Amino acid sequence: MDTRFDELLDFPTAQTFKVMGVAHEDLPGHVIACLQEHAPGDYAPTIKPSTKGNYHSVSVSVTVTSKEHMELIYTELAKLELVRVVL
Repeated sequence: MDTRFDELLDFPTAQTFKVMGVAHEDLPGHVIACLQEHAPGDYAPTIKPSTKGNYHSVSVSVTVTSKEHMELIYTELAKLELVRVVL
C-alpha cells in the first residue's frame, strides 16, 4: 500500500475506520478482535444496517501511531471474511 497518510496527518491521531460487510451478527466482533490485535483499546463501534438490510457498516475510532500502522489496520480489516469494503 503506497499512501500519503504521513503527508496529510500528524501522528498519533484518531482515525475512524468504517467497515462495510455482510449483515451477520459476528461482523462487529470480528472487526473489534482485529483492532484489538493491532491497536489494543476500549472500542465502542457504531453499527448501521443498509437500506435493504443485507449489509452493515461498523464505524470505530482508533488511535493510529504511524502511516505504517494505519496501512496495516486497513489491510488486516480487509482480509476478514465478512468484510466487503474498508473506508
